[in-house]
Amino acid sequence: MSASGGTKAIVAALGANLAIAVAKFVAAAFSGSASMLAEGVHSVADSGNQALLLLGGKKAKKEASEEHPFGYGRERYIYGFLVSIVLFTVGGVFALYEGYEKIAHPHEVEHWYWPVGVLLFAIIAESFSFRTAIKESNQLRGKLSWSQFVRRAKAPELPVVLLEDFGALIGLVLALGGVGLALLTGNGVWDGVGTMCIGALLVVIALVLAVETKSLLLGESADPAEREKIRAAVVDGDTVTRVIHMRTLHLGPEELLVAAKVAVQHDDTAVEIAHAIDAAEQRIREAVPIARVIYLEPDIYRATGTEPTAATEPSDAGSPGA
Repeated sequence: MSASGGTKAIVAALGANLAIAVAKFVAAAFSGSASMLAEGVHSVADSGNQALLLLGGKKAKKEASEEHPFGYGRERYIYGFLVSIVLFTVGGVFALYEGYEKIAHPHEVEHWYWPVGVLLFAIIAESFSFRTAIKESNQLRGKLSWSQFVRRAKAPELPVVLLEDFGALIGLVLALGGVGLALLTGNGVWDGVGTMCIGALLVVIALVLAVETKSLLLGESADPAEREKIRAAVVDGDTVTRVIHMRTLHLGPEELLVAAKVAVQHDDTAVEIAHAIDAAEQRIREAVPIARVIYLEPDIYRATGTEPTAATEPSDAGSPGA
């Protein structure tokens, strides 16, 4: 994900959520709607989440230091994980609590036109934000399904904004349904039921985000297609004859570490091998531009019957020095 693309989607969501939050709190104050109050807190949580994503993006740009020689790219993953925690606690748990209180102590929704009007406005605003996130994601998604995109994306921002906006739109529909049923039946319990549904939805989305960002924090390898490109780029057929084994690791969404043991001819000189390694590094960077940290170790290949494949990153195979 490009930084500009992610930032554009985040800023669009932030602007929409701030405007919607103010409108929701005003409506909740005049109508006494629990669904409206829960939705207002949800919008505040979403605004804070977008601020966290922007902060994480800024911190990730810091230069590498002696203490952090591989840079700060993973700051974006950390702040993405914080977003899931905020969404779970401030959004989901609070909505579940408000819904329970409303069901236990129901009261009639007053000044119905306030929550209905604000919800309709919020649906329109969230739709524009969701449209921006979809547009930005489509530039990177390719042929992947939406679930595959969320699971495989190495940059956390767009999946977070996509799921937040999707959850916000569904939550607004649930809130509108809860308020509508409360008005039609004269029973305020329906307002609480709508709020409980919103809370359950936010908890599920928060858990999905937590699982995905946890995987990124632990460290994910390059995509299979990128690993294949790297393997093809390393071998020149002359000095470097094959990849014995290879490891890749995302140091950040747009920075990849590549470490590989490569086979060279046994009668090549040190100078020839050094030049071949330099050339291989250059080819890797041209094939996969995000491969910025590259370590290639030359070795003599001896077949052991275990052949490395492009689809996996196997253990040391055929290497006497492994």
